[in-house]
Amino acid sequence: MVSSSTTAAGSAAGATIGAHVPESGDGPQPKVRGTTTLAADVPQPRNRVVQVSRFGGPDGLEVVDAPLPTAGRGEVRVRVLASSLEYTDVVIRRHLYPQTMRRRPPFVLGYDVVGEIDQQGEGVSGFQLGDRVADMTVLGSNAGYRTLRAEDLVRVPPGVDAVEAAALILSWTTAYQLLHRAGKVQRGQRVLVHGAAGAVGQALLVLGRQAGLVMWGTARGEHAALIRDLGATPIDYQREDFTRVLPGGFDVIFDGIGEDDYNRSFAGLKRGGLLCAYGYTARVEGERRIVNILTMIARVYVWRRLLSWLPGGKRVRMYSINAMRARHPDWFREDLERLFGLLATGAIRPRVAERISFDEVTEAHSRIEAGGLEGKVVLCPG
Repeated sequence: MVSSSTTAAGSAAGATIGAHVPESGDGPQPKVRGTTTLAADVPQPRNRVVQVSRFGGPDGLEVVDAPLPTAGRGEVRVRVLASSLEYTDVVIRRHLYPQTMRRRPPFVLGYDVVGEIDQQGEGVSGFQLGDRVADMTVLGSNAGYRTLRAEDLVRVPPGVDAVEAAALILSWTTAYQLLHRAGKVQRGQRVLVHGAAGAVGQALLVLGRQAGLVMWGTARGEHAALIRDLGATPIDYQREDFTRVLPGGFDVIFDGIGEDDYNRSFAGLKRGGLLCAYGYTARVEGERRIVNILTMIARVYVWRRLLSWLPGGKRVRMYSINAMRARHPDWFREDLERLFGLLATGAIRPRVAERISFDEVTEAHSRIEAGGLEGKVVLCPG
């Protein structure tokens, strides 16, 4: 997901491109028979949520009390243990995210969730009360409680920190699929990652190194030590031209910034190289109309189709974690389970900048939007 990319490049996870939004659990759910609850006689717990009251800046966020949802057929209710705050939440809040373009305030933010099952609806099997589970929800998970479809759940291994698990769901699954599903990388390839100090960027460097890639990463100069620690060669995009770093060009470039409609990244590829475009944070900073974002995406898509007809030419592949999950839900579960396994063994560990409460959400959004964080901010409702 050099110029207007400077604010976002070090911090943005990359505003993903796609067109699928699961909406289960965004608001109160109807009560149904057959629901199993952890303790029927215990007073109903309080449910707080992070709500977009109006599109725009962080001042449009509110933390409000909401009705406690009830698990419907095929659903579970979870007590939320951790839910990340993403740069993509900033894009949603500013009404510049295609997947949520039809939503109108008020609605609840929250792209991912790790929670403990405290209620099961009819027809749910294979889970028990108290199980820890995870899901990518796009909306609705910055909350104390929410409902989830049981068929979408991925188990969180015992002993894994819920906050670190939440930090993996969007950013690291995006990175894994960019490398192995979209990019189909091969050991020894020379790869450039834009926004390498951000959440997706860090994940790409770690997982890319494990895959035997030779990695470079663009970031602000102050993040150079981090990039080296992650096994890549840093490129200070404010002082260096990445298109001149590697004679002959890169085999693969992962771009969640989208500067100049990805034209500079395209120029940095070798002949036959692949550009994986997965975000457009460079367009978010000064943009106010989602129609301009959609026009840019359509223009790049048409450009990609035309280029694919050229023999031996450079290629462009547009990636969306939501679109890929809609087409291949089994891949999403497999890839997240694999990442949880790596986390459980200590082979990977996402950086967590801060664990916050509901009272700190608005200020955290301001810091995420400003850029410069080297780790995830994760809401811990408890």
